[in-house]
Amino acid sequence: MSVQAVIEEKLQALEPTHVAVENESHRHAVPANSETHFKVTVVSEHFQGLMPVKRHQRLYALLADELAGPVHALALHLYTPQEWAARGEARPDSPNCRGAGT
Repeated sequence: MSVQAVIEEKLQALEPTHVAVENESHRHAVPANSETHFKVTVVSEHFQGLMPVKRHQRLYALLADELAGPVHALALHLYTPQEWAARGEARPDSPNCRGAGT
């Protein structure tokens, strides 16, 4: 199973109403077909009442094995359903990596 698929599966523990895991490794200075850099967008009621740092800590706990191994970086965009709707169901674009020469 790919790293991306494992991440997607583990995020189901948050009972998301929306989840998107995007492999952005190709935008970084890594070998072709790497699975090291991901953008993760999760919309879940489980984030209700949690400050951003607590939301991030929840994801880090869920993905501890991946962060200890193949995953080098996560861009996390974590919203409640109400926050997601207020944003027009859009997450920020990722900047280009300076080390990738892009």
